[in-house]
Amino acid sequence: MLTKGDDFPLHQTSEPIAFAGTDRNFYDRYFFNGYSPDGSVFFAAAMGFYPQLGIIDASFCVVADGVQHNLRASRRSGGERLDLSVGPIAISIDAPLEIVTLRIAAGDGPLAAELSFTGRHFPIEEPRFIRRNGTRLFMDYTRMTQNGHWSGWLSVEGRRVDVTREWTGTRDRSWGVRPVGASEPQPPPEGNFNQFFWLWTPCNFGDRSLFFHSNDDGAGNPWNRRAVIVGDGGAEQHFDAATFGAEWQPGTRRIIRMTAELGSGRSLALTPTGPVFAMSGLGYTHPMWGHGLDHGPDPAVAHDSMAEGERGWGNPLAMHIQALVTAELTDGGSVHRGVGVLEQLFVGPHGPTGLVGLMDPVA
Repeated sequence: MLTKGDDFPLHQTSEPIAFAGTDRNFYDRYFFNGYSPDGSVFFAAAMGFYPQLGIIDASFCVVADGVQHNLRASRRSGGERLDLSVGPIAISIDAPLEIVTLRIAAGDGPLAAELSFTGRHFPIEEPRFIRRNGTRLFMDYTRMTQNGHWSGWLSVEGRRVDVTREWTGTRDRSWGVRPVGASEPQPPPEGNFNQFFWLWTPCNFGDRSLFFHSNDDGAGNPWNRRAVIVGDGGAEQHFDAATFGAEWQPGTRRIIRMTAELGSGRSLALTPTGPVFAMSGLGYTHPMWGHGLDHGPDPAVAHDSMAEGERGWGNPLAMHIQALVTAELTDGGSVHRGVGVLEQLFVGPHGPTGLVGLMDPVA
């Protein structure tokens, strides 16, 4: 099966681009977020390709005036991987690894947009994520992450908001293997995962970007952790032995303050201050719009919204979140203040921070 991609030097195997190895769970994904300087508006978008499942899906979400508006779309791909559009959502790669434009066509829902992202630095490559459930491969993927500035406009329920360079945010690209599509009929004998601790904290400062993430096991041992500071000139500083601590909102599994010691005299403090964004708007953990699900032969588009109260702890659709944060990076005697997000997904125990049970809240 030949597609447009076969005319580009993108092949990774001896087969045409349409065939992505042998694992049904192979995926290739775009993610974006952005926020106004005062934190009053937050938006996020994603587009995922699932070559072995023959599906492409995408989503665009905006949090404004306390309400999260969600647009989701899905279609069958026919093996084509260079058509970066799903329903009203489209992406164009204007300058690879530098400038990307996101377009949301006005339709029967409340959202529309034309937003261009310009990277502040060359993307960082996070350490490869590999995790197994017993003998079954659970995750094996690579992600590149880049902070940047936004420009353009977005519209919510007919109200247009101009987006200027002062709006910052993050984009990433990840590809490889992780659970997508319908549940597999025969899980591993040891069962599917019942512990997953995930922090991801891209932050924008005046002249630099910071990235910290951690995947820990139940005892608190990191199986994937890294901190990186990137100057706008492109110089990267990697910290392999960072440690962190978390303070919890009582009765929840949500962080009200996180600190990290990066190394070499540098430390980080994050305090959630802005809106909470439910990642289910982008399909994560969503029962109907999960990644790679087939919605039939015709393209499917859906809209819904979540009030602020619906994004509180206890709603299964709001267990995986991104929270807008103020950030302080201390470097010796200098303190740099910025903004960013604190992504959180905590399933099962985590000894160092006091989490017990499957989803038991902190007392």
